[in-house]
Amino acid sequence: MFDKLDFILEKYEELSLKVSDPDIISNQPVWKKHMKELGELEPIALKYKEYKKAKEEMDAAREMLDSDDEEMKELAKMEMADLEDKIPEIENELKILMLPKDPNDDKNVILEVRAGTGGDEAALFGMDLLRMYLRYAERRGWKAEVIDANETDIGGVKEAEVMIKGKGAYSRMKYESGTHRVQRVPDTESSGRIHTSAATIAVLPEVDDVEVNIDPNDIRVDVYRSSGHGGQCVNTTDSAVRITHLPTGLVVTCQDEKSQIKNKDKALRVLKSRLYDKMLQEQNDALSAERRSQVGSGDRSERIRTYNFPQGRVTDHRINMTIYKLDSFLDGEIDDIVDALITSDQAEKMKNF
Repeated sequence: MFDKLDFILEKYEELSLKVSDPDIISNQPVWKKHMKELGELEPIALKYKEYKKAKEEMDAAREMLDSDDEEMKELAKMEMADLEDKIPEIENELKILMLPKDPNDDKNVILEVRAGTGGDEAALFGMDLLRMYLRYAERRGWKAEVIDANETDIGGVKEAEVMIKGKGAYSRMKYESGTHRVQRVPDTESSGRIHTSAATIAVLPEVDDVEVNIDPNDIRVDVYRSSGHGGQCVNTTDSAVRITHLPTGLVVTCQDEKSQIKNKDKALRVLKSRLYDKMLQEQNDALSAERRSQVGSGDRSERIRTYNFPQGRVTDHRINMTIYKLDSFLDGEIDDIVDALITSDQAEKMKNF
Protein backbone atom coordinates (compact mmCIF):
# COMPACT_ATOMS: atom_id res chain seq x y z
CA MET A 1 0.00 0.00 0.00
CA PHE A 2 2.76 2.43 0.91
CA ASP A 3 4.55 1.96 -2.41
CA LYS A 4 1.32 2.97 -4.12
CA LEU A 5 0.92 5.93 -1.75
CA ASP A 6 4.45 7.11 -2.53
CA PHE A 7 3.62 6.96 -6.24
CA ILE A 8 0.36 8.89 -5.71
CA LEU A 9 2.13 11.60 -3.71
CA GLU A 10 4.83 11.92 -6.37
CA LYS A 11 2.18 12.13 -9.10
CA TYR A 12 0.21 14.71 -7.11
CA GLU A 13 3.24 16.98 -6.65
CA GLU A 14 4.13 16.62 -10.32
CA LEU A 15 0.60 17.61 -11.37
CA SER A 16 0.60 20.54 -8.92
CA LEU A 17 3.54 21.99 -10.82
CA LYS A 18 2.02 21.27 -14.21
CA VAL A 19 -1.29 23.05 -13.57
CA SER A 20 0.56 26.26 -12.72
CA ASP A 21 2.68 26.11 -15.88
CA PRO A 22 1.63 28.96 -18.25
CA ASP A 23 2.09 26.74 -21.32
CA ILE A 24 -0.30 24.14 -19.93
CA ILE A 25 -2.78 26.75 -18.68
CA SER A 26 -3.02 28.10 -22.23
CA ASN A 27 -4.02 24.62 -23.45
CA GLN A 28 -7.40 24.39 -21.72
CA PRO A 29 -8.30 20.76 -22.59
CA VAL A 30 -4.97 19.50 -21.20
CA TRP A 31 -5.17 21.81 -18.17
CA LYS A 32 -8.70 20.63 -17.35
CA LYS A 33 -7.61 17.01 -17.63
CA HIS A 34 -4.71 17.61 -15.21
CA MET A 35 -6.97 19.53 -12.80
CA LYS A 36 -9.48 16.67 -12.75
CA GLU A 37 -6.73 14.14 -12.00
CA LEU A 38 -5.25 16.46 -9.38
CA GLY A 39 -8.62 16.75 -7.66
CA GLU A 40 -8.97 12.95 -7.55
CA LEU A 41 -5.51 12.47 -6.04
CA GLU A 42 -5.62 15.39 -3.58
CA PRO A 43 -7.58 13.75 -0.70
CA ILE A 44 -5.22 10.75 -0.69
CA ALA A 45 -2.06 12.85 -1.08
CA LEU A 46 -2.97 15.25 1.74
CA LYS A 47 -3.96 12.42 4.08
CA TYR A 48 -0.68 10.59 3.30
CA LYS A 49 1.27 13.77 4.08
CA GLU A 50 -0.56 13.93 7.40
CA TYR A 51 0.38 10.29 8.05
CA LYS A 52 4.05 10.85 7.24
CA LYS A 53 4.17 13.91 9.50
CA ALA A 54 2.65 11.92 12.37
CA LYS A 55 5.23 9.14 11.90
CA GLU A 56 8.05 11.70 11.92
CA GLU A 57 6.67 13.20 15.12
CA MET A 58 6.55 9.71 16.67
CA ASP A 59 10.21 9.09 15.75
CA ALA A 60 11.19 12.46 17.23
CA ALA A 61 9.28 11.69 20.44
CA ARG A 62 11.06 8.33 20.76
CA GLU A 63 14.42 10.08 20.48
CA MET A 64 13.37 12.46 23.25
CA LEU A 65 12.96 9.48 25.57
CA ASP A 66 16.76 9.14 25.60
CA SER A 67 17.08 12.66 27.00
CA ASP A 68 18.48 13.26 30.49
CA ASP A 69 15.81 15.91 30.98
CA GLU A 70 12.91 14.33 32.90
CA GLU A 71 10.51 17.05 31.82
CA MET A 72 11.36 16.36 28.16
CA LYS A 73 10.77 12.66 28.73
CA GLU A 74 7.32 13.31 30.17
CA LEU A 75 6.44 15.53 27.23
CA ALA A 76 7.65 12.81 24.86
CA LYS A 77 5.48 10.17 26.59
CA MET A 78 2.41 12.41 26.37
CA GLU A 79 3.03 13.10 22.68
CA MET A 80 3.57 9.40 21.93
CA ALA A 81 0.29 8.51 23.68
CA ASP A 82 -1.58 10.98 21.47
CA LEU A 83 0.14 9.75 18.31
CA GLU A 84 -0.52 6.09 19.16
CA ASP A 85 -4.23 6.91 18.90
CA LYS A 86 -3.89 9.27 15.94
CA ILE A 87 -1.74 7.15 13.58
CA PRO A 88 -4.12 4.12 13.38
CA GLU A 89 -7.01 6.52 12.68
CA ILE A 90 -5.09 8.11 9.80
CA GLU A 91 -4.13 4.65 8.49
CA ASN A 92 -7.79 3.61 8.48
CA GLU A 93 -8.80 6.82 6.67
CA LEU A 94 -6.08 6.16 4.10
CA LYS A 95 -7.36 2.63 3.51
CA ILE A 96 -10.87 3.96 2.92
CA LEU A 97 -9.53 6.57 0.49
CA MET A 98 -7.62 3.84 -1.34
CA LEU A 99 -10.65 1.60 -1.80
CA PRO A 100 -11.73 1.20 -5.44
CA LYS A 101 -14.06 4.06 -6.27
CA ASP A 102 -17.37 3.58 -8.01
CA PRO A 103 -16.89 5.45 -11.32
CA ASN A 104 -20.49 6.62 -11.13
CA ASP A 105 -20.27 8.21 -7.66
CA ASP A 106 -19.91 11.79 -8.88
CA LYS A 107 -22.72 11.52 -11.42
CA ASN A 108 -26.18 12.99 -11.32
CA VAL A 109 -29.09 10.67 -10.63
CA ILE A 110 -32.29 9.58 -12.31
CA LEU A 111 -34.56 8.26 -9.57
CA GLU A 112 -37.61 6.16 -10.41
CA VAL A 113 -40.50 5.52 -8.02
CA ARG A 114 -43.02 2.77 -8.74
CA ALA A 115 -46.00 1.71 -6.63
CA GLY A 116 -45.94 -2.01 -5.88
CA THR A 117 -48.39 -4.29 -4.14
CA GLY A 118 -51.13 -2.52 -2.23
CA GLY A 119 -53.24 -0.66 -4.78
CA ASP A 120 -54.13 2.93 -3.85
CA GLU A 121 -52.22 2.69 -0.56
CA ALA A 122 -49.04 1.68 -2.45
CA ALA A 123 -49.47 4.71 -4.71
CA LEU A 124 -49.89 6.99 -1.67
CA PHE A 125 -46.72 5.49 -0.19
CA GLY A 126 -44.98 6.05 -3.51
CA MET A 127 -45.88 9.74 -3.24
CA ASP A 128 -44.51 9.79 0.34
CA LEU A 129 -41.20 8.42 -0.95
CA LEU A 130 -41.15 10.87 -3.85
CA ARG A 131 -41.60 13.81 -1.44
CA MET A 132 -38.97 12.35 0.89
CA TYR A 133 -36.33 12.29 -1.84
CA LEU A 134 -37.26 15.75 -3.10
CA ARG A 135 -36.82 17.07 0.47
CA TYR A 136 -33.56 15.17 0.84
CA ALA A 137 -32.21 16.70 -2.37
CA GLU A 138 -33.22 20.13 -1.08
CA ARG A 139 -31.44 19.53 2.24
CA ARG A 140 -28.25 18.47 0.40
CA GLY A 141 -28.35 21.53 -1.84
CA TRP A 142 -29.01 19.44 -4.94
CA LYS A 143 -31.36 20.38 -7.76
CA ALA A 144 -34.31 18.00 -8.17
CA GLU A 145 -36.77 18.05 -11.04
CA VAL A 146 -39.76 15.74 -11.57
CA ILE A 147 -39.65 14.91 -15.27
CA ASP A 148 -42.63 12.55 -15.40
CA ALA A 149 -45.30 11.41 -12.95
CA ASN A 150 -48.42 9.26 -13.26
CA GLU A 151 -50.57 10.45 -10.36
CA THR A 152 -53.75 8.90 -8.96
CA ASP A 153 -57.01 10.72 -8.23
CA ILE A 154 -56.44 10.55 -4.45
CA GLY A 155 -52.95 12.05 -4.45
CA GLY A 156 -50.79 8.99 -4.95
CA VAL A 157 -48.29 8.24 -7.68
CA LYS A 158 -48.16 5.02 -9.69
CA GLU A 159 -44.77 5.89 -11.14
CA ALA A 160 -42.51 8.92 -11.32
CA GLU A 161 -39.09 9.90 -12.55
CA VAL A 162 -36.90 12.57 -10.99
CA MET A 163 -33.65 14.09 -12.21
CA ILE A 164 -31.35 14.94 -9.26
CA LYS A 165 -28.27 17.02 -9.95
CA GLY A 166 -25.57 17.67 -7.39
CA LYS A 167 -22.07 16.77 -6.23
CA GLY A 168 -21.90 13.15 -5.08
CA ALA A 169 -25.61 12.55 -5.69
CA TYR A 170 -25.18 8.97 -6.92
CA SER A 171 -22.64 8.11 -4.19
CA ARG A 172 -25.37 8.59 -1.57
CA MET A 173 -28.57 7.85 -3.47
CA LYS A 174 -27.45 4.49 -4.88
CA TYR A 175 -28.20 2.78 -1.56
CA GLU A 176 -31.91 3.61 -1.97
CA SER A 177 -32.46 1.12 -4.82
CA GLY A 178 -34.79 -1.66 -3.79
CA THR A 179 -38.21 -2.50 -2.39
CA HIS A 180 -39.51 -0.21 0.37
CA ARG A 181 -42.32 -1.56 2.55
CA VAL A 182 -44.85 0.44 4.58
CA GLN A 183 -47.01 -0.75 7.47
CA ARG A 184 -49.86 1.59 8.47
CA VAL A 185 -53.62 2.04 8.70
CA PRO A 186 -54.83 3.52 5.39
CA ASP A 187 -57.18 6.51 5.47
CA THR A 188 -59.73 4.38 3.64
CA GLU A 189 -59.61 1.60 6.29
CA SER A 190 -62.66 1.91 8.56
CA SER A 191 -61.81 -1.00 10.87
CA GLY A 192 -58.36 0.34 11.77
CA ARG A 193 -56.47 -2.66 10.39
CA ILE A 194 -52.79 -2.21 9.57
CA HIS A 195 -52.04 -2.81 5.88
CA THR A 196 -48.69 -3.65 4.32
CA SER A 197 -47.87 -2.08 0.95
CA ALA A 198 -44.74 -1.58 -1.07
CA ALA A 199 -43.05 0.66 -3.60
CA THR A 200 -39.82 0.16 -5.50
CA ILE A 201 -37.06 2.69 -6.00
CA ALA A 202 -34.50 2.55 -8.81
CA VAL A 203 -31.50 4.88 -8.76
CA LEU A 204 -29.69 5.23 -12.08
CA PRO A 205 -26.55 7.26 -12.78
CA GLU A 206 -27.02 9.84 -15.53
CA VAL A 207 -24.65 8.83 -18.29
CA ASP A 208 -22.63 10.78 -20.82
CA ASP A 209 -23.24 10.40 -24.53
CA VAL A 210 -19.86 8.72 -24.91
CA GLU A 211 -20.91 5.87 -22.57
CA VAL A 212 -24.13 4.87 -24.32
CA ASN A 213 -24.74 5.37 -28.01
CA ILE A 214 -28.27 4.93 -29.32
CA ASP A 215 -28.84 4.19 -32.98
CA PRO A 216 -31.63 6.52 -34.21
CA ASN A 217 -33.05 3.56 -36.13
CA ASP A 218 -33.52 1.70 -32.82
CA ILE A 219 -36.00 4.18 -31.35
CA ARG A 220 -39.57 5.24 -32.08
CA VAL A 221 -40.60 8.74 -30.99
CA ASP A 222 -44.28 9.52 -30.41
CA VAL A 223 -45.64 12.93 -29.45
CA TYR A 224 -48.96 13.56 -27.74
CA ARG A 225 -50.85 16.09 -25.67
CA SER A 226 -49.69 16.35 -22.09
CA SER A 227 -52.14 15.09 -19.46
CA GLY A 228 -50.24 16.32 -16.43
CA HIS A 229 -50.36 19.57 -14.52
CA GLY A 230 -48.48 22.40 -16.10
CA GLY A 231 -50.78 25.09 -17.32
CA GLN A 232 -52.97 25.65 -20.33
CA CYS A 233 -50.12 25.84 -22.84
CA VAL A 234 -48.70 22.45 -21.87
CA ASN A 235 -52.07 20.75 -22.04
CA THR A 236 -53.14 22.14 -25.44
CA THR A 237 -50.06 21.34 -27.53
CA ASP A 238 -48.46 18.06 -28.57
CA SER A 239 -45.42 18.67 -26.37
CA ALA A 240 -45.26 15.37 -24.48
CA VAL A 241 -42.82 12.79 -25.83
CA ARG A 242 -42.73 9.00 -25.61
CA ILE A 243 -39.59 7.19 -26.76
CA THR A 244 -39.57 3.43 -27.29
CA HIS A 245 -36.24 1.58 -27.57
CA LEU A 246 -37.16 -1.16 -30.03
CA PRO A 247 -34.39 -3.73 -29.25
CA THR A 248 -35.15 -3.81 -25.51
CA GLY A 249 -38.76 -2.59 -25.36
CA LEU A 250 -37.85 0.13 -22.85
CA VAL A 251 -40.33 3.04 -22.89
CA VAL A 252 -39.65 6.53 -21.51
CA THR A 253 -42.06 9.46 -21.39
CA CYS A 254 -41.52 13.11 -20.53
CA GLN A 255 -44.17 15.82 -20.39
CA ASP A 256 -43.04 18.44 -17.88
CA GLU A 257 -41.69 20.96 -20.39
CA LYS A 258 -43.70 23.14 -22.80
CA SER A 259 -41.13 22.42 -25.50
CA GLN A 260 -41.30 19.14 -27.39
CA ILE A 261 -37.54 19.39 -28.07
CA LYS A 262 -36.74 19.74 -24.36
CA ASN A 263 -38.99 16.82 -23.46
CA LYS A 264 -37.33 14.66 -26.11
CA ASP A 265 -33.87 15.59 -24.79
CA LYS A 266 -34.83 14.66 -21.22
CA ALA A 267 -36.47 11.42 -22.32
CA LEU A 268 -33.32 10.43 -24.23
CA ARG A 269 -31.19 11.10 -21.15
CA VAL A 270 -33.44 8.84 -19.08
CA LEU A 271 -33.36 6.13 -21.77
CA LYS A 272 -29.55 6.23 -21.90
CA SER A 273 -29.37 5.88 -18.12
CA ARG A 274 -31.75 2.93 -18.17
CA LEU A 275 -29.73 1.20 -20.89
CA TYR A 276 -26.53 1.88 -18.95
CA ASP A 277 -28.10 0.47 -15.78
CA LYS A 278 -29.26 -2.60 -17.71
CA MET A 279 -25.71 -3.12 -18.93
CA LEU A 280 -24.34 -2.80 -15.37
CA GLN A 281 -26.98 -5.21 -14.04
CA GLU A 282 -26.00 -7.79 -16.66
CA GLN A 283 -22.35 -7.40 -15.65
CA ASN A 284 -23.24 -7.75 -11.96
CA ASP A 285 -25.32 -10.86 -12.65
CA ALA A 286 -22.28 -12.44 -14.25
CA LEU A 287 -20.26 -12.04 -11.06
CA SER A 288 -20.31 -14.78 -8.42
CA ALA A 289 -22.44 -14.08 -5.35
CA GLU A 290 -19.48 -14.00 -2.97
CA ARG A 291 -17.89 -11.19 -4.94
CA ARG A 292 -20.89 -8.93 -4.62
CA SER A 293 -21.43 -6.78 -1.57
CA GLN A 294 -24.85 -7.16 0.04
CA VAL A 295 -25.00 -3.40 0.58
CA GLY A 296 -25.51 -1.50 -2.64
CA SER A 297 -25.77 -4.59 -4.81
CA GLY A 298 -28.72 -3.05 -6.63
CA ASP A 299 -30.86 -6.18 -6.26
CA ARG A 300 -34.33 -4.68 -6.57
CA SER A 301 -36.14 -7.90 -5.66
CA GLU A 302 -35.05 -7.59 -2.03
CA ARG A 303 -37.00 -5.73 0.64
CA ILE A 304 -34.47 -3.22 1.87
CA ARG A 305 -36.46 -1.07 4.31
CA THR A 306 -39.68 -1.01 6.34
CA TYR A 307 -41.56 2.12 7.40
CA ASN A 308 -43.77 1.23 10.38
CA PHE A 309 -46.21 4.04 11.19
CA PRO A 310 -47.84 2.63 14.38
CA GLN A 311 -44.40 2.34 16.01
CA GLY A 312 -42.92 5.43 14.33
CA ARG A 313 -39.89 3.48 13.18
CA VAL A 314 -37.80 2.94 10.08
CA THR A 315 -35.80 -0.29 9.76
CA ASP A 316 -33.13 -0.91 7.14
CA HIS A 317 -32.88 -4.69 6.80
CA ARG A 318 -29.48 -4.72 5.07
CA ILE A 319 -27.69 -3.45 8.17
CA ASN A 320 -30.35 -4.29 10.80
CA MET A 321 -30.60 -0.64 11.79
CA THR A 322 -33.77 0.83 13.30
CA ILE A 323 -34.44 4.48 14.08
CA TYR A 324 -37.54 5.93 15.75
CA LYS A 325 -37.76 9.14 13.75
CA LEU A 326 -40.26 8.24 11.04
CA ASP A 327 -41.71 11.75 10.59
CA SER A 328 -38.34 13.47 10.20
CA PHE A 329 -37.07 10.61 8.00
CA LEU A 330 -39.99 11.07 5.59
CA ASP A 331 -39.20 14.80 5.66
CA GLY A 332 -35.84 14.03 4.05
CA GLU A 333 -33.63 13.49 7.10
CA ILE A 334 -32.28 10.16 5.89
CA ASP A 335 -28.55 10.74 6.38
CA ASP A 336 -28.28 8.60 9.56
CA ILE A 337 -29.17 5.46 7.63
CA VAL A 338 -27.32 6.50 4.45
CA ASP A 339 -24.13 7.14 6.45
CA ALA A 340 -24.47 3.75 8.16
CA LEU A 341 -24.94 2.03 4.78
CA ILE A 342 -21.81 3.74 3.41
CA THR A 343 -19.82 2.65 6.49
CA SER A 344 -21.08 -0.92 6.14
CA ASP A 345 -20.21 -0.94 2.44
CA GLN A 346 -16.70 0.34 3.18
CA ALA A 347 -16.19 -2.28 5.90
CA GLU A 348 -17.22 -5.02 3.47
CA LYS A 349 -14.73 -3.76 0.90
CA MET A 350 -12.00 -3.43 3.54
CA LYS A 351 -12.16 -7.18 4.15
CA ASN A 352 -10.81 -7.69 0.64
CA PHE A 353 -8.43 -4.71 0.73
